[in-house]
Amino acid sequence: MLKRFAPFLVLFIVVAAPLRAATPVKPVPPAAPPVTVDTHADTPSEYLDRPFDLGMLNTRGHFDYPRMKAGGLDAEFFAAYVPAKYAGKGAAAYCMKIMETIHEMADMHPSWVRFATSTSDIRAAVADHRRAILIGIEGGHAIEDSLELLRAFYRFGARYMTLTHTNTNDWADSSGDEGKHNGLTPFGKQVVLEMNRLGMLVDISHVSDKTFYDAVEVSKAPVIASHSSARALASAPRNMTDDMLRALSKNGGVAMVNFYPVFLSDDIAKASKARDEKLKPEIAALKSKDPSEGAEYQEGMRKLMAANPLPKVSWTVIVDHIDHMVKVAGIDHVGIGSDFDGIPEVPEGMEDISKLPAIPAELKRRGYSEGDIHKIMGENFMRVFGEWRRWRRKCKRRSSNVAPAARRLDRRRPGGGLQIASEPLAVQPSSRRRYDWYRIQFRPRRPQHVSGRSRDRSKSTS
Repeated sequence: MLKRFAPFLVLFIVVAAPLRAATPVKPVPPAAPPVTVDTHADTPSEYLDRPFDLGMLNTRGHFDYPRMKAGGLDAEFFAAYVPAKYAGKGAAAYCMKIMETIHEMADMHPSWVRFATSTSDIRAAVADHRRAILIGIEGGHAIEDSLELLRAFYRFGARYMTLTHTNTNDWADSSGDEGKHNGLTPFGKQVVLEMNRLGMLVDISHVSDKTFYDAVEVSKAPVIASHSSARALASAPRNMTDDMLRALSKNGGVAMVNFYPVFLSDDIAKASKARDEKLKPEIAALKSKDPSEGAEYQEGMRKLMAANPLPKVSWTVIVDHIDHMVKVAGIDHVGIGSDFDGIPEVPEGMEDISKLPAIPAELKRRGYSEGDIHKIMGENFMRVFGEWRRWRRKCKRRSSNVAPAARRLDRRRPGGGLQIASEPLAVQPSSRRRYDWYRIQFRPRRPQHVSGRSRDRSKSTS
């Protein structure tokens, strides 16, 4: 029987072998190139105060797109910073205004940057020889105690929110203010869980120690510190203790080092405190002229600080903090969050974003491997940011007190609507072209690719 079928078996093997050999082997896609990410810059606030052309090399401030390119920075989180003075007085309206400004800052310069909301967006921008701009909200009072507003801000592009700024809000204590809640309130814990569900990163910079530990305990996803340094090296209350760094590491999160000299050196912090005491009369005079602390006050403060500079500290102290945080938290849990354009002083040698390449060079000099340098300069953050889809699927609502996801933006808070001054206003229905919240009309976003009308004067691909 076997002999009868043997010729056919041989024929099959002879015919099939070439076909099998000709089957192409599926190529393994190349690994994505490492990206550099800075998780906090206050350039939108600078832009709102004094608009300037981000597509041109500027001599003031710390950031523009040519300097971003010169510094080898691939992605920047622009802070939608909401000053504490707006708490309870139109904070959400101001937040939406500055977020719209960030969209315009990106959309008006399509040859330089793209707006991004994910790791894939960042890598796509880099592959297209552009840079990525993202949004992080600074100050939890921006949501006006409303999960509906939190969802709306996520829909408009925010991908992290700092739970507090220097002020304690209605649901979380700040490191820069007196504690009122012993950390997070029950509603504050709902905010954290809702951020998990949405895929919005929980940022614990600025919060009190107890708020930090509450957030780490409650959060089902890794948390970040978008711009915080090591308290072991500089005792600023908003810096992170070694125990906090270990807890963050156990959580899987990442802490980004702040570049502000006052948060890097106790000697500079003491000098800053002495300067503030010395300049009290002048600062009081500026506030009396501009009680709202608007443009006149800000300009006066800039001149006052420039006339009374702090002692200089070398930029290498930034790497000292990175070094310490790596030793405590581990190489996978440290990054950079400059706070550029939100700090009145900078370390000597790190005057703006174009100086960023000095940091990886110094890390290499200190013995860090190329792979570890890539982690610190952005890939650690990209790992955490890239996990949000998995956590979004996993983190379903665990409390019946959390309202169902809003499908429209025309819902009111329990108790009768959103508030500006004493007049309640309902949120208007959502629209892809208009945002009429709080009687503020925001201009439609320009398309990503604008022909002939871009303010970017550069003809080259940036």
